[in-house]
Order: sequence, then C-alpha cells, then structure tokens
Amino acid sequence: MRAGDASQQHVHLIGICGTAMASLAGMLKQRGFKVTGSDAAVYPPMSDLLASLNIPVSQPYSEANLKPRPDMVVVGNAISRGNPELEYVLDERIVLRSLPQVVQEQFLRTRESVVVAGTHGKTTTTSMLAWIFQTANKNPSFLIGGIAENFGSSFAVKQGRHFIIEGDEYDTAFFDKGPKFLHYLPQSAILTSVEFDHADIYADLDAVKLAFKRLVNLVPRKGTIVAQDNDANVEECLTKAFCAVERYGFEKDSHWRIAGVRYGPEHTTWRVHKEGKPWAELEFELAGEYNVLNATAAAALASHYEIAPTKIAEALKTFKSVKRRLEVKAEVAGITIIDDFAHHPTAIAGTLKAVRTRWPKARIWAIFEPRSNTLRRKIFEDELVKSLALADAVAIASVFKPEAIPEGQRLETSALIRGLKKAGRPASEFADADAIVEKVAPQLRPGEVVVILSNGGFGGIYEKLPQRLRTLHEVASKA
Repeated sequence: MRAGDASQQHVHLIGICGTAMASLAGMLKQRGFKVTGSDAAVYPPMSDLLASLNIPVSQPYSEANLKPRPDMVVVGNAISRGNPELEYVLDERIVLRSLPQVVQEQFLRTRESVVVAGTHGKTTTTSMLAWIFQTANKNPSFLIGGIAENFGSSFAVKQGRHFIIEGDEYDTAFFDKGPKFLHYLPQSAILTSVEFDHADIYADLDAVKLAFKRLVNLVPRKGTIVAQDNDANVEECLTKAFCAVERYGFEKDSHWRIAGVRYGPEHTTWRVHKEGKPWAELEFELAGEYNVLNATAAAALASHYEIAPTKIAEALKTFKSVKRRLEVKAEVAGITIIDDFAHHPTAIAGTLKAVRTRWPKARIWAIFEPRSNTLRRKIFEDELVKSLALADAVAIASVFKPEAIPEGQRLETSALIRGLKKAGRPASEFADADAIVEKVAPQLRPGEVVVILSNGGFGGIYEKLPQRLRTLHEVASKA
C-alpha cells in the first residue's frame, strides 16, 4: 500500500500492545485505515491508548483474528515463527510488513526525517526535540518509544514537514534482523552515545558500532549530525559521516559547550556556548547531567531548523518529561517513590546521580529488577555493582524468567549482593516484588527516596509499594 492510500484498507498488527506497535496503530487509524490487532496479553499503558482510539485487540493469538482477511499485516519484532497468526499469514501469502517498513512507506517518504539515536537518552531527547519544534509552531509529526508528557502521547501525525523519530537500534522483525533505524531515511540525526547493549542480538561492541556506523552513513551530505563529545565509540562511528558533524558536551573545544550547570531542588540551569561564544541560557525541571546533555543535543539540532535560541529556551523551560523516566509515582508519609526505565549500568548510574542532585541529603534506596535481555546475563556484573552502589541501600529481585538464559551465561544476583556489601552498601535479594514490598516498606523513613529500576511491569510494585506504605502509615497514625 502506497503512502496515503488508505481508503478503509484493513491493517492488522500482530503484537499490537508494544509501545511502538500501538503507536503505529494509532497513526494508521489517524491516516484512515481500518486497524485491528492482537497480542498474547493486553496491558497498560498501550491497552488504554488502543481503547481510546477504538482499535479492537484480540487475545490470544489465533488464525480467527485474521478473518476476514486483512489487506496487510504488520508483525512486531517480538513475534517469531510458530506464532499461529504469523504461520497463517505466510501460508495465505498475505502482504507482510515490519513496523519500520510501514513507518517509512506511509509517513517518512513525504516528510523530512529527523532521527534521534544512541544507546542512552534517545526517548527523552526525541521528546524534547518534538516539543521544541511544536513550541516553534513547526507542527511536527513524531514517533517516540514512550509517552511524552507534554503531548500525552507517543505519536502524532501533523501537517508540518518534519517527522521526529526515535531511532531504535534493536532488530526489525523475524525476517529482518537489522536495526530499525536503517529504515528511517535520516535527513539529520542526533547520536547520544554508543555502548554495548542488546546482548540477545549483538555479539559484541563492534557489532553495535557497525550498526551505528551504517546509520551515520545514511545521512545525506546536506544533513547534520549532532553527536556527544568525548566518547571514543561515538567518534569511531562518525568516521562514516559524509555530512557536517557537530559535537556537544563539556569539553573546552565542543562546538556546543555546556557550562555553569546548577542543580536546584526544582530546576536545573546551564549555559551553552556555540563555537566558543555565548549562545543561550537554558533551564528545565528535570534533574541529572545526562538530561542536560540530552537537552543540549536537542537544542543544537533544533537551531539547524531555524529555531531561535529564545524559542528553544522557552520550550525546555516548559518541558515536562517522559513517562517512566525519573517519574515520581507517589509520595507517602514523606517517602518519595520514583519509577525509572533504566536497564543498563550506565543508565542506572545516571539515574541515581540525578536523584542525588535533586535530593542531596536523602537516603536513597535502589530497587532493581534484572529484566532486560542484557542485564539477565553476566556481562555487566561488575558494572552493575558500581552503578547500584551509588544508592545507600539496595534490594534486588530474582532474575526475570531465568530459564530463558543459559545457566552459565545468567547473571548471579548473589554476586551482586556480595559486591555491594563489599562496597559498604546494605543489599538483599528477594524472590519477587511482593517479597520486596513486605520487607522493605517497614524499613522506609520520612525523607527517603526509593528508585525502582526496571524496564517492565515488575510484578506491580509501582502500585503495591505505595499502597503498603499508606497502610503502615494509617496503622502508625492510629497507634
């Protein structure tokens, strides 16, 4: 189906409750397609989004979900051979596409694609860039791997000529194991960082760097790449650039140099110098050095689209955040509970440092679930200890679905506990979220901050821990 050729054609999405898949479903519905979907389980927040869009979702997977026959099926990257719907699609020769293919065909071909990529920070940076463009009345379309709070959505299809998209390096589909971002036709790009991650699909750091080199190599001569300074991996990837490259960071010779950062209890402020000259004074409500870097990258690329520094500063000052990025979930009896998606040692360290800048005198708890395909492996055991040791006390859940990782490759949570205790940090392992809530909640005191670190549902701990604290507080008050 060509771009714009909707006319009530039927598109079915297998694995529709994934963040990107649900967003694509909404975009296709907005374009005028008839959209249906299926998943193994329906879960928020994307189930709520789909319900609000009146997109029917069937569960479980079944051939019956593909009757009547759709004109096209989009298969999510979590779907593999053996799925009954996928097998039916292949048997019946129904038109099959991956999510990135559809995004390219239906939305990017007719717009200027601005891609934000990197191991860390791409969701927040994409959200910032989209909000800057919106504040500057450029009416951008966007696709983000999270709910951008300023928009209350993870996607938008608008009338402006720019499409701002998060460039995911994860694989595309069962029939295309290359990274998604190679489909996104980048006219310009941000590269935040390059580290080893996604151990289930990348053999080593060199394989990760090769993927980013290919993205860099796609940007046309007239484009621009804004890349973080003082990162050897990023620098190596930039050797494949045929366009202008501008670095941002804290180095004295950074094209976009950050200076004078001040972390306050409610706001962060800093200055940006462009080619050695004062360019802008910026401020936002977010905490953490990594967010200062993210915002500076977004500001730098926005300037190439003729957005004035004053308008950029206005946008950042009103920027809220992204769901599950340092999101305060509850405050109970003086105890603050934060949800963060961090699932890499570097991201965990950045999150805990950011919390420390916002609550410098608080006792900080880290509650960690080894859930991602990388963190369930032994690869980052030593780095995890160093990152988690930035908290004052640590609770670790058992490895999520340990049977999926060969025993010799599996993370040993007992090794993390030993390492943390050696570093002088109280640390305990628990079977699951319920056990953590039961044991940790009574230990929490007013003024303390709890940071929950997981890229999944974590057994509902985000709701269970505040509720348990409320119950304990009510009992104590009555006593």
